[in-house]
Amino acid sequence: MIRINHLTHIYQKESTSQEVKALDDVSLTIQDGEHIAVLGHNGCGKSTLAKHLNALLLPTEGTVEVDAVDTANEADLWTIRQTVGMVFQNPDNQLIATTVEEDVAFGPENMGMDPVLIRQRVDEALELVGMAAFKNKEPHLLSGGQKQRVAIAGIIAMRPKYIVFDEPTAMLDPQGRREVMETMQRLNREEGLTIVNITHFMEEAVLADRVVVMEHGRIVALGTPREVFSQVDLLKRMQLDVPPITELAALLHKEKNYIAADIMTIEEMVNALCR
Repeated sequence: MIRINHLTHIYQKESTSQEVKALDDVSLTIQDGEHIAVLGHNGCGKSTLAKHLNALLLPTEGTVEVDAVDTANEADLWTIRQTVGMVFQNPDNQLIATTVEEDVAFGPENMGMDPVLIRQRVDEALELVGMAAFKNKEPHLLSGGQKQRVAIAGIIAMRPKYIVFDEPTAMLDPQGRREVMETMQRLNREEGLTIVNITHFMEEAVLADRVVVMEHGRIVALGTPREVFSQVDLLKRMQLDVPPITELAALLHKEKNYIAADIMTIEEMVNALCR
């Protein structure tokens, strides 16, 4: 598991040297095989939290432990970064080779793997993300969603136990977003990888096992999607969107309390109304 204990992160603004507390006493445990979504406005600390999970940033106070290994221990840095992979917002920043398969092979090659094993890992990774047919394509000719799936394949080929997605669909159109989310779910459900998805799309968070809501560097809500999204007033106060069907359920519940306030899908709403 990943265990975050009373994590605080303070950085200095370059222009003013003023100290800013990006994370403020955050504690969270992420279990093996979980799919966690982290929500919040820009500046709430969610991307800072993501960078702590594979030691791109180190705590000012508190600790982050990956499978009981402290990220602040410099001697274990290589182990941590092999265990926790990162997929960032802009796939172009992660694609560096002239063909798709060369790009996916880059990470395993740098890990010093045997060429036969690299070939196997590349083929398996591209198959998992549905990009095997594009292995000889040039990355810059792909769509945004396809590029992001290639970036994910490059991480998978290194066999991490955890993958942290830092707003991976923010720059994609709806089709690209759907492709990436389907890939993310497949990796979690079929391959058993632990997924942490930093996002501001509610429809993505609905698919997670648990949802973390952050504001001003703190966790302000934590629970299943049903538990979190039923807190409509809290989310509205934070100026966060609520899934439309859940917002409708909350309004109907105020008038007809036999309609549950935590309805998440159209099918559930139809069943509630028919009853």
